[in-house]
Amino acid sequence: MNFLFPLLAVLIWSVNAIVSKVSAGAIDPAAISFYRWLLALLTLTPFLLPAVWRNRQQIRQVWWKLLILGLLGMVLYQSLAYYAAHSVTALFMGIINALIPLLTVLISIVLLRLAPTLGIVIGSLLSFGGLVWLVSQGNPQQLLSHGLGKGELMMFAASTSYALYGVLTKRWAIPLPNWQSLYVQILFGVLLLLPNFLMAKDVSLNLHNIPLVLFAGLFASVLAPFLWIQGVMRMGANTATIFMNLAPIFTAIIAVLFLHEALHSYHFIGGGVTLLGVLLAQRLRTPIRWRKRPSANADSAVTKVD
Repeated sequence: MNFLFPLLAVLIWSVNAIVSKVSAGAIDPAAISFYRWLLALLTLTPFLLPAVWRNRQQIRQVWWKLLILGLLGMVLYQSLAYYAAHSVTALFMGIINALIPLLTVLISIVLLRLAPTLGIVIGSLLSFGGLVWLVSQGNPQQLLSHGLGKGELMMFAASTSYALYGVLTKRWAIPLPNWQSLYVQILFGVLLLLPNFLMAKDVSLNLHNIPLVLFAGLFASVLAPFLWIQGVMRMGANTATIFMNLAPIFTAIIAVLFLHEALHSYHFIGGGVTLLGVLLAQRLRTPIRWRKRPSANADSAVTKVD
């Protein structure tokens, strides 16, 4: 039954993509971003504030790292997704979010000096081709003529921000328990979101948008991370990560059933190729080794890829 933990976490995050799309017509992006993390902060405070206060000296030494993580994970990733929801479908949001594991690996090559693998190379090319097909709606020539839309760029930037968040979390290995680290990141996130919230024209709550805020603030921001952490502890990170590949499938099913979004051939082709690339990057781990092989000329060498 351990598989239920990551499965339910992914399901909640998939539903949250639908919530993000619905929120586009119900509440200002600056408002739901702020309310969401404020609600999560208030919910976690009774459980975590005493321990955070005891570790305040330790937190003071790494506060700037927690600030950057809060900016990437709580501010940029979530806010950009809410703004993007005004012009892209929930289906598209789900597929772009599925790129996060691949983007994490690509950033890790640079920041963590992760050795490239055959899967990363082939997977990156496949995913790029799938995205081109998806964004262009099966007509790449049109994409060359008109370029990417604002919503598509925002979603890609959001996924890249979260991928960088994951890489920096691993690189810095902040010496705090996971939940205490997350709590301080959320605190910084709320502070960083406050100026944009204060400048928003309408931040009112009503019967239409309160359920969206509650789901985003409690289920997607508190319950889903709890389930995910439990899944990682029980199954290991590598096994749990496989469940993330189900996110675009869950999102597509929910979007079609509840938002009545239409599935087209370019969704199946572009999304399928993109996900295949992500899977290859995760599973095909044959390392690429560069070696020199003597040639006929003793003074020269040929570089060969294995």
